[in-house]
Amino acid sequence: MKAFYAEEQKRHDPKAFLSSGAPQPNPEKPERIERLLAGARSAGLTIERPGNHGLGPIAAVHTPEYLDFLEHIFARWQRIEGASAEVIPNIHPIARNGSYPASAVGQAGYHMADTACPISAETWNSALWSAWSAVEAADAVMAGAPSAYALCRPPGHHAFADVAGGFCFINNSAVAAQVLRRQATRVVILDVDLHHGNGTQGIFYTRPDVLTVSLHADPVRFYPFFWGHADERGEGPGLGYNLNLPLPRKSADAAFLDTLTTAFQRIRAFAPEALVVALGLDAFEGDPFGGLSVTTPGFSRIGEAIAGLGLPTVIVQEGGYLCDALGDNLTAFLTGFGGKQG
Repeated sequence: MKAFYAEEQKRHDPKAFLSSGAPQPNPEKPERIERLLAGARSAGLTIERPGNHGLGPIAAVHTPEYLDFLEHIFARWQRIEGASAEVIPNIHPIARNGSYPASAVGQAGYHMADTACPISAETWNSALWSAWSAVEAADAVMAGAPSAYALCRPPGHHAFADVAGGFCFINNSAVAAQVLRRQATRVVILDVDLHHGNGTQGIFYTRPDVLTVSLHADPVRFYPFFWGHADERGEGPGLGYNLNLPLPRKSADAAFLDTLTTAFQRIRAFAPEALVVALGLDAFEGDPFGGLSVTTPGFSRIGEAIAGLGLPTVIVQEGGYLCDALGDNLTAFLTGFGGKQG
């Protein structure tokens, strides 16, 4: 299996975020890349550099207003007297219809869902190369590869069409799915991250051509709180094309795998022609966020189960934070997936 990653993705290095109102060191560190690269290589993957695919594949799922904001907000923020070193919003609208603010402060609140997506000088460029890694993996699958892995960092599944959030700026999984739609009539995104893929859900919520399925810790007391509940089924033409499967906190391998069988039943009913796996490794029992209790062997079984769908697959890296087993968990998933696929 080929893997795609560009060194520019390492340059985004956020320093802090707010958690329960208190500044904390940002866990979405460049060091994640080294652990994940080691894990991918241990699984036998060949790492390749993606090409520059321009804004086209990204603009297919994000608004031009938002992309313009992402590209220029850091420089604009630096012109504000006394501003923080990174762009972090201090105001959010209670509704996002109607007027659009002209000020950098107002636009930051408009386009940033929370304080966990600080923007620095390198964020835009790193996010572009992260997205291009997903594009390259999708291109490889469209060219005939049975699967490909995109080491996307920063991650993407909390990014809506015009909103950043939860360490995410460009929705790499959505970008990959839209690229696959060039050849595949129906594409499914299966999100197995600890946190609900609220941005991915939002992008496709009214569309019947992309089925979104997410297994995650129950958001009633867990990020992202306002999305990811079982009664969110889609809207308009997309009604019935979104499935959320929230899990009780600390659910382990057996519960996760049992819930996957429910996900597979819905996926097979959709009859997709291609699959995007939004791969979060933060469901691990030792992950710093501590929401679920999947083991390292459990990730191997999850990979094997997903490979059993027999679909052309793009695996897009989402969460998974610094712990001793991060690379091992990726190796386990990829080995399980490749073993079943082979």
